[in-house]
Amino acid sequence: MSTPLLEVTDLRTVFHTPRGDVHAVDGVSFSLAPGESLGLVGESGSGKSVLGRTVMGLIGSGATTTVSGSVLLGGRSVHDLRPAERRRLWGPEVAMVFQDPMTSLNPVKRVGTHLTETLRRHLRCSRADAVERGIDLLRQVGIPEPARRMRQYPHELSGGMRQRVVIATALACDPRLLIADEPTTALDVTVQKQILDLLASLVAERTMAMVLVSHDLGAVAGRTDRVQVMYAGRTVESGPTRPVFAAPDHPYTDALLASIPRLGNPPHTLLRTIEGNPPDMGRPPEGCRFAPRCGFASARCAEEQPVAAVVPGGREVACHHPILEVSRGR
Repeated sequence: MSTPLLEVTDLRTVFHTPRGDVHAVDGVSFSLAPGESLGLVGESGSGKSVLGRTVMGLIGSGATTTVSGSVLLGGRSVHDLRPAERRRLWGPEVAMVFQDPMTSLNPVKRVGTHLTETLRRHLRCSRADAVERGIDLLRQVGIPEPARRMRQYPHELSGGMRQRVVIATALACDPRLLIADEPTTALDVTVQKQILDLLASLVAERTMAMVLVSHDLGAVAGRTDRVQVMYAGRTVESGPTRPVFAAPDHPYTDALLASIPRLGNPPHTLLRTIEGNPPDMGRPPEGCRFAPRCGFASARCAEEQPVAAVVPGGREVACHHPILEVSRGR
């Protein structure tokens, strides 16, 4: 394996609220090499998006938030950088594709302005060169008539085109790391596939590392090298994507996969669900946070927090009762 581009060690993000401290990210670690893609999956509220923003340095410590742990990008600590240094990092080194393009694009600025501002600030190129490169970027992400689109406003484009503009803006300065936070939210399934295939091809072409944040396991399955399953701010299972999805060791991963609709099921088959609700992150359980919803839970699970252990296949699982091969029936 090549030298890691991104190294995250024991990362924690705590929000201080009137109801108490919320540990949105609680001791997460992983590394990512150039050209490698990592999927972050889990239910809504598991800490995926907060993790992505914390890695990028968009969430910093202050009166209402505490960030601890280490984030090294190319050997440099992101959180030790001054605000001005961090802004210079965004674009050439790391970029993010946000969930909703209508809120991440300025509605009173033309598409071309979004692209040329980024290029002129970071690459110091002329206006004419920035416009030419902006048109080429729109062409690369599959937008027809790119020169005309440069003159349009975000509301004049479809949802799929707006998301492509966001991707083009993120890729404008050839970042070494791309964080895609639910990049296909609110898009129809055909456009979703196009966007995800586009991201996968760009990673391969540019030897760019990518963190794909999603609650859609199908989106992650064929487009990432490794997967990290999160629950209540913690990593419960991680490893190569195909083996983890083919034979999960954590009951939560197994339950997520079991809830996916199957094409081979007879009509009107009831979907499987995960009983119960995620924990209140302001008052999480003492032991395993999944224990109240787990069919394998014991008294030990309610009292003792499981520690991640390496299992065969280069995977890690944090569970007192990993699923045995004989019990992996769905």
